[in-house]
Amino acid sequence: MSDFTEVPLLVVFTNFTRYTEQIDRLEDAEVARVLAAWYAFAGRAMRAAGGRVVKFIGDAMLAVFPAGHVDAGVLALLDFKDATDRFMAEQGWDCRLVAKAHFGAVAAGDFGADEDRRYDVLGKTVNITVRLQSPGVALSAEAFRQLGGDMRQRFKKHTPPITYIRAQDAHRPRWAK
Repeated sequence: MSDFTEVPLLVVFTNFTRYTEQIDRLEDAEVARVLAAWYAFAGRAMRAAGGRVVKFIGDAMLAVFPAGHVDAGVLALLDFKDATDRFMAEQGWDCRLVAKAHFGAVAAGDFGADEDRRYDVLGKTVNITVRLQSPGVALSAEAFRQLGGDMRQRFKKHTPPITYIRAQDAHRPRWAK
């Protein structure tokens, strides 16, 4: 039995371009070393902005921010993308972070069997987040509408479907992710 509540959150999903190519050329211990350092960095960055990492799966991260922290969460995501790209370049990894965010209701709570129970978020909002298309950083229209005016200036409308991508990513070729 799971105890969960339905709550509106900014849901963030990130992963890396060219991740498979990187791990194919490296020993598993090196991959683990780099990802462990990145996981720690990601956790600190999300927490500092009022968010929470829900989970990591290989190169992917799922994080959430409460409704009152959307601007701070998006700002943290923009800074986090740039810092992560620098970090990966310093490691000699030819990959870049892709970040997507959507705002909506999720079922949040502890899920799993007995001692394996862990906090998670489930539902349509999570699936919409993962399916957003992004050359760098993208927000759904629902996430964009939650932003204050100053933060909105950092994004440009992109269609179809309607998303808002970081202005500097608007003219970036898809292969250069």
